[in-house]
Amino acid sequence: MADNTALPQLPDPAGFNPYAELPYGCTPEHIRLAMNEFIDFLSFVNQQLATKDIPRLETMLMPANFSSMVGEFVIASIPKYCPTLAKNRYHNGHPDLIPVGRFPKNRVQYTTEGIEVKASRYVRSWQGHNPEAVWLMVIVFESNRASDSDEADEGTAAVVIPFRFLMVAGAQLEKEDWKFAGRSATSRRTITASVADSGYQKMMLNWIYKAPRLRK
Repeated sequence: MADNTALPQLPDPAGFNPYAELPYGCTPEHIRLAMNEFIDFLSFVNQQLATKDIPRLETMLMPANFSSMVGEFVIASIPKYCPTLAKNRYHNGHPDLIPVGRFPKNRVQYTTEGIEVKASRYVRSWQGHNPEAVWLMVIVFESNRASDSDEADEGTAAVVIPFRFLMVAGAQLEKEDWKFAGRSATSRRTITASVADSGYQKMMLNWIYKAPRLRK
C-alpha cells in the first residue's frame, strides 16, 4: 500500500499572532480557518489515494505546481470566512483577493487594492513576477517533494515529511521592497522579482503564524 503514515498536520492554534494587522477586515482567525480547510482537503485526498496504492499528492506534483495549489486553495477559502474579501475573478488578475463589491462582479485585471497571496517552501527570498506596491501575504510550508524518492540512498526509503504550515507573514510592500532575481546565461526560467531585505523585515514584523519550532 502507498504510505499513509504522514497525514498533514493542523497548524498549532497557539502559533497565531493576535497582534498581526491585516487589511480589509481579514483576521488571523480567518487565515487559520482557511489553513485548516486545506489540511482537511489534503488529508482526505491522500487517504483516498492510499486506498489505491497511489502516492501522496505532494509527492506526485511538480513542486511549483503543488505550491501553486496550496496558494490557490487558501485564496479560495479565505472569503468563506472573511466576508469583506473576494477572490479576484479576473483570469490572472492582480491581486488575488480584493475588497467585496469594489469592482464589478469582483473582477479586475490590476489594482493596488487587495491582498496578493503566495505559497512557498522557503522561509525567505520570496518571489513575484514584478516589483510592485502590494499587500503581500506569504504562506510557508514543508512537505515531501516528488524528487525525494529519487534522492534517497539506494535501498533506503525516502524520509517521510508530513505536510505542515511553517509560517504566514504579510505586510504592505512598496516597489523599493523588491529586487530583480538574477539568472544564469544558460537558464530558461522567467525573470522574476524577489522580496528584498526591507520587505522581508516588514513582513516578519507582522508575522501571522509561526510553527512551534520557529517560535523558539
